[in-house]
Amino acid sequence: MLVENFRPGVMARFSLDYESLRELNPRLIYCSITGFGRGAGATLPGYDLLIQALGGLMSITGEPGGEPQKVGVALVDVLAGLYATVGILAALQHRRDTGEGQRVEVELLTALLAGLVNQSSAYTLAGVVAGRMGNQHPSIAPYELLRTADGDLVIAVGTDRQFAALCEVLEAAELAVDPRFETNPARVEHRDQLREALEQRLASRPAPEWAAALTDVRVPAGVVNDIAGAFRLAEAVGLEPIVEIPREDGTTAALTRNPIRLSATPPTYRSAPPRLGEPKRRVD
Repeated sequence: MLVENFRPGVMARFSLDYESLRELNPRLIYCSITGFGRGAGATLPGYDLLIQALGGLMSITGEPGGEPQKVGVALVDVLAGLYATVGILAALQHRRDTGEGQRVEVELLTALLAGLVNQSSAYTLAGVVAGRMGNQHPSIAPYELLRTADGDLVIAVGTDRQFAALCEVLEAAELAVDPRFETNPARVEHRDQLREALEQRLASRPAPEWAAALTDVRVPAGVVNDIAGAFRLAEAVGLEPIVEIPREDGTTAALTRNPIRLSATPPTYRSAPPRLGEPKRRVD
């Protein structure tokens, strides 16, 4: 199996392109990750920030009326890698069934368009072009960041039952039967009034207290963690997010655990990454 992440023409100059190699090995699975494909976009540079801009992600990220924002990590690169992995696994299954290899292609741009999910389908099916909504959801309310007495609180109410429970915790049961808020479509239509009503009541207690009280009644709610807080949460709920990989000198390297759990063939961690300037060690 060969994975290419250069412009298509580069590999052909060294006879390492798919067409050349498949003649030597018809079972070859050849994965190519490019920015814009092998056609008219073959010479265009594919960088994560550029794709976030050209692919529409920045147009829906940020506050209404504010400047477009990129996501805090190279999300498009991650999406493309995950889609490539799925494609390679499908190609491996096909080869096992038929003995035939194939080319797997993923473009950063189409990986992002697929990753936009409901925002993409809103455009393709209904011609709706989404814009920036800050932390609000286009079709669910309340599903956003709300101010409390001390800090911000995320509330992700997806059902009328959850909304009624939220109102009970806030001691505002009247909101659940208010015609403006009693159904999700009504709440979306009156989201500004709803936000004002909720924040008036949330102002009486700090965010962690509200998060605990709402979680107790199965209303999705939480504070905004920093990275350290996120790892502490994962540890607290038993997810074991960090693995310690031994080094030859007796020390260990702490890394994020592979998120995939397999009951029969769990991931193994056989080699710690080299330190800066340290030669790489081959793992057989």
